[in-house]
Amino acid sequence: MTQRPDRRSPPPSGMAAPRYAPGPDGRALDLVDLAGRVCGRYYEDFPDEDARYGEVGRAWCQHDNQHLLNWTALAAEGLVDLDHEVAWLARVLDRRDFPLDRLARNLELGSEVVRDEVPDSATLSAALDQACAMVRARSFPPEHA
Repeated sequence: MTQRPDRRSPPPSGMAAPRYAPGPDGRALDLVDLAGRVCGRYYEDFPDEDARYGEVGRAWCQHDNQHLLNWTALAAEGLVDLDHEVAWLARVLDRRDFPLDRLARNLELGSEVVRDEVPDSATLSAALDQACAMVRARSFPPEHA
């Protein structure tokens, strides 16, 4: 029996996901392309996502990964706390009954894509690996006031 798409979640709205971020080699990272590669690998690992979420799920995958990759790049510049941002996202997804083990796998895939596609990416991939470990441990830093 095919599961019907979960239509409770509207498509991404509000502030658009960032399209570019500073890269470790001084050139801009194309977040749209990188996030698309992460989502491609994610949907290979979890083909049931289409049955559950439909096209809305793919839109959120792209949107969230653009943000995740942007936060990672900004964290490498010392501008944001990646663990704080990922913990916030994990709490949001958890409230929506999204399986956090899939968020963790998504972060692993992001690390792989960055290693494969971005020159001098050791710092970025290590940050994504650390965020993945945090999600797997379910130890989210408290939200700042």
